[in-house]
Amino acid sequence: MSLSRRQVTSAALAAVPLALAATGTARAAHRRRTLYIAGDSTAAQKYADAAPETGWGTALPFFLHDGLAVANHAVNGRSSKSFIDEGRLDVVLDAIRPGDLLVVQFGHNDEKSADPTRYTEPWTTYQDHLRQYLDGARARGARPVLATPVERRKFDADGTAVPTHGDYPASMRALAADEHVALLDIQAPSLALWQRLGAEETKKYFNWTATEQDNTHFNPPGAIAVARLVAAALLRRGVLAPRDVRRLDDEIPDSWITWPTA
Repeated sequence: MSLSRRQVTSAALAAVPLALAATGTARAAHRRRTLYIAGDSTAAQKYADAAPETGWGTALPFFLHDGLAVANHAVNGRSSKSFIDEGRLDVVLDAIRPGDLLVVQFGHNDEKSADPTRYTEPWTTYQDHLRQYLDGARARGARPVLATPVERRKFDADGTAVPTHGDYPASMRALAADEHVALLDIQAPSLALWQRLGAEETKKYFNWTATEQDNTHFNPPGAIAVARLVAAALLRRGVLAPRDVRRLDDEIPDSWITWPTA
C-alpha cells in the first residue's frame, strides 16, 4: 500500500503520545532525551485487535528510567527500504533533536526477495539504506544505534535453535564497524535464549494461540524478554549509563502490557 507523506505524518504523530504517555507532554526546562525506534513488526506497538501480539518496543520503557522517553515508530511489515520510501524516516528526522537516540532494527522484511518494494540485498542496498538512518540522525546531532534483527523461533530436528536471517546480521555488524556506530547484537542473545528455553518452552514467548502458530512475533513474555536484551545491550555498549536503566534483573508482570484501541 502506498501512503502519502501527509498520511504517514498523521499516523506517526498520532502514535507518539502512546510511547510518551509515561513521561507526559509538558516540556520541562531541561528537555528529556528521547529514544526513537525505527523498525518492523517485531518492535512495533500493537493494538487491541492484534492482542496478544506484542512488539519489544512496547516493553522497552519498563527497563528505562523516566528521564528517557521512548518514541516507537516501528511499523508492521516494513523494511529498511520501505520505511524510507513511505516517508517514515522523514517523520522521525523531523522530530529528533540533538542528544536523542535512534535505534534502527530491520532485516525481517528486507529478506523478502519476491517483493521489490521491501527487498534489499544484504551487502549492497541493505547497507545503503541503513546509512540514510545513520546520516540523518548524525546531521541532527542525534546518536544512531544499529540493532541486528531479533531471531525467529526455528529449531532443527535435533532441537537446536537455528538462525534465520542469512547475511543481514553480518552485514549490519560490518556496517557498524565501518561507520563507528554502536551495535546492539540482538540476534545472537535472542538465539541463545531460544536455545536455552528449548522448542516447547519458546512457544510461551511467541504469538502461539488457539488459532495461530506464529514463530516471528512475540506475546507479552516474549516482548519483555527481548526488550530486556535490548536494554542490557544499550548499557553494555555504553549507549546508556547505569542511571538510565532499571529492572534489568527484575520480574516484569505480563499485566504491564496493554493494547490500546487503534
